[in-house]
Parts: sequence; C-alpha cells; structure tokens
Amino acid sequence: MSIQSGLGTSTRRRVLQGMGAGVAALAAPSILRAQSAGTIKIGFITPATGPLALFGETDGFTVERIREALGGKLETAAGTYDLQILVRDGQSDPNRSAQVAADLILNDEVHMLLPASTTDIINPAADQAELFGVPCLSTAAPWQAIVFPRGGADQPFDWTYHFFWGLDEALATFVGLWNSLDTNRKVGMLFPQNADGETWGSTEYGLPVPTQEAGFETRMPGFFQPRTNDFSSMISNFRQFDADIIGGITYVDDLTTFVNQCAQQGYRPKAITVAAALLFPSGIEALGDLGVGMSSEVWWTPAFPFQSSLTGQTSRDVADAWEASTRRQWTQPLGYSHAIWEVAIDALRRSSNPLDRTANRDALRETSMQTLVGPVDFGSGPHPNVSATPIFGGQWVRGEQWPFELKIVDNSVNPLFEPEQAMQPLPWSS
Repeated sequence: MSIQSGLGTSTRRRVLQGMGAGVAALAAPSILRAQSAGTIKIGFITPATGPLALFGETDGFTVERIREALGGKLETAAGTYDLQILVRDGQSDPNRSAQVAADLILNDEVHMLLPASTTDIINPAADQAELFGVPCLSTAAPWQAIVFPRGGADQPFDWTYHFFWGLDEALATFVGLWNSLDTNRKVGMLFPQNADGETWGSTEYGLPVPTQEAGFETRMPGFFQPRTNDFSSMISNFRQFDADIIGGITYVDDLTTFVNQCAQQGYRPKAITVAAALLFPSGIEALGDLGVGMSSEVWWTPAFPFQSSLTGQTSRDVADAWEASTRRQWTQPLGYSHAIWEVAIDALRRSSNPLDRTANRDALRETSMQTLVGPVDFGSGPHPNVSATPIFGGQWVRGEQWPFELKIVDNSVNPLFEPEQAMQPLPWSS
C-alpha cells in the first residue's frame, strides 16, 4: 500500500485544500507533493554496441537529457510518481534483445518497454511484450518491417505500438530520386540476408515493386550475407546488366566494402541509393571521397519545424545541443531518440494508473500529439498499431562546418520542405 493510499479521507481533504491555498502553498513543498504514489519503471533497450551502434549513438545522450528535464518525477493524471529509467544494451543482437526484454518485464517489472530502434532490437523485444502483456513503444524502423514479420498483417497487436515512416514511402522516395537523373533506368538491387533485407527486397511489397511500376528495369541477384568481404559476383552481375543505379539497404561495413570493390573493379553507377548505411556522417566519412553524391532517405533534420513537447526545444536546438556536448555532427536518429520519450511520457501522464500495464497500453493507443519529428497519432495510421511520420530524399555533398553535409533533394512524398538542391549523378560516373 502506498503512503498516499494510507492517508485517511479527512487527511487527504486537508492536504488538497492546502495545495489550493495560493502562491505561498506552491512555493513551499506540501505533504502531498513530497510523497510519491509509487515508482514508474520504463525499460529502454538500445543497440549501444555492435554493428548497429550508430543507430543507438544518440540514445544515451537523450536519456540523460530526459532524466534532467523530468528530475526523476512524473506528474500524471493519477498523481505524482517517481520515475526510473532502466537502460539496457541490446548489443545489436536479436537474442540479446529478447533476453533483456524478458528480464526487464519479469524481474524489473517495468510498466512500459521501449526498444529504441532497428528491427533486430525491436521485433524480439516486442514479441516478449506481446507474450507477457506489457505496453511497448518503438520507432526508427519502417513499420512494415515491425508488423509483417510478426504476423500483424492478419491481426493487430494487443500491446505493441510503433511510429515511423513506411517502406512504401521510402520506396517512393528512392524512385523520386532516380526519376530526377538521366539514366538508362536499370536498377541493381542490394539486400542483406536479414529481416530488413527480406522486407526491402520483397517482390510483393518491397523496392522492386514501385521501381518496376515507375518504368525501371531491375536485377536482384540474391541476398548477400551481412559482413561479407567479397561482392565480386554481385558486382559482375550488375555490370552485365549495365545497371546505372544501385538501390537497397545495407549497413556501413557492408556498403564500404561494396563501394570500394566497385571502384576497384571499374564499376561506376550514376547513383547509389541505400537505406540505413547512408544515414550517418560517419558512414559517409568511412567512404572518403567515394562518399560524395551518395543518396538515401532522410528521417529527420534540424530544419524540421516542430518543437519538443517535453523541453520546448526546436529541432535545431536539439541538434546544436548534441554537437556542443559531443563535438560530433548531428545524426538523423537524434530526432527519434527524443520523440520516443515524448510519446512514452505523454501516454504515462494521461494513463488512469501509470502502475497498471493495461491502463498504460490504453493511453498509448489513444496517443495524438505533435513531436520533434512531426505528428504521432495511432488513431489515423496505416495500421492500428502504427503512426506514419515524414520522409524525404537526400544526397551527401562536401560540407563547410563538417566534411560532408546532407542536403534534401526530393520532397515528392512529403512536401514539408522545398528541396535544397537538385539531385546530381555520382562524380565518378562523369
């Protein structure tokens, strides 16, 4: 039984009357304000280490800022609670993510689970949340890659909710980028043998579908094993096909190997548009001069015209704070690292009982709000468990403050911004 629930009716009445006594009462801590209705526990899983660590790079920074902003307390519709954030490293490993999710649910008894990003972290954790009945909020992976592999196409989930753009929008963005170039309209497809690759490479709803519908020819020689060290056969296949464009999804190490081997073997397409690996400045820097002109989807930039519901910061404020603190260039996941906490805290504040998992799930389901990355509304998404967010097409160019800068060059899917410049062919193809 909590201290507050142990107060008698008359005592609670006197406390509440005292709280309404005016400015003097607000200036001094009242009995009720000094007490806690309990401790809300949030389990947060991030790929802090391993091959997906770039996706989790901004998570620790953001968690500390959220802790500072909230001061370990949370004012909710049901009272004032202590707030405990339990951070776990999923180590970029699906088995590890499932393990720490189960531990957070069963042993730490968290009231909400937040697997931060990537399908390898989200899907195993979300499956544990469904199994044990815990509200789960995730982001930073195309929503189809979270819904379809877990059977959500046939039946909505009870406990798991996700906000991010959809694969269909990303695919349309890729096509928009390619339509702006003068090419032979032949596209070689590059996909790893994992959940992301199989989703993006699906011949039913993946990248081949809108590409072919837009009048491009495609060649997909098969899936490659992640962290392979030899793309020779795949490059040879693309050369025989005479593909002017390479499109797909990879992580940084694989893309670096692929691009370097393309250069070594004299294969120089006019565009390489790849999801995931080309999101990050460090990924581009790993390519050196070969990184100039690479293109990808754009999740979030400091130019987004939204404010944080938690701190009041603009997107530019958040990016500047990151760069000042870390001396590193902002990265696209930073906006979503922040927004996931906006949605989680908003749901807990509205919950009829933040210590009850069902009440938190119900509040999460009713989310309709503005965040740093745009609106999140689970009542109007493309799937009952999904809210879709904006996406753009971008291209990396040489920078001034930083070695490379990401410029928006396509807004065909979301006309939120005008393109900053036109799409250009890769310099090596000139």
